[in-house]
Amino acid sequence: MYTHPKLVAFNETLEALFHEVDEELEEFWGESFPRHPNRPGRGETYNPEMDGLFDIAPDFTVGIGSEKGRGYIVSLKVATLEQVRDEQFEYLMTEAALLIRRKLPRYFPDRKLEVVRDGKRFKIIGDFSLGQA
Repeated sequence: MYTHPKLVAFNETLEALFHEVDEELEEFWGESFPRHPNRPGRGETYNPEMDGLFDIAPDFTVGIGSEKGRGYIVSLKVATLEQVRDEQFEYLMTEAALLIRRKLPRYFPDRKLEVVRDGKRFKIIGDFSLGQA
């Protein structure tokens, strides 16, 4: 299967952005809940999505049934056995969205991308064009 080289580059950049956001979430709120006993500690794996308290990642959606259309949903999971109250989770999601919004221009200076609320989630929308290979 052929993958457009600009899509590969875009996804690598987006992953780097989310890894930086994960680091900041861990630094500021990583002690907010006890980490799941089967989850490695922060920095113990190559991929920050696989260790520490938080797993934050972009999940592409074509946007069927969405008012905002296609984009990357900001997926946040808290790796704990303790119950995370709705207002606590909403606070963490909002903080993650603010970090992403602030960092997008640095990671994607030539694209018009924004973080918006789409239902109960946040989503990155905007210019995902790839141009020519």
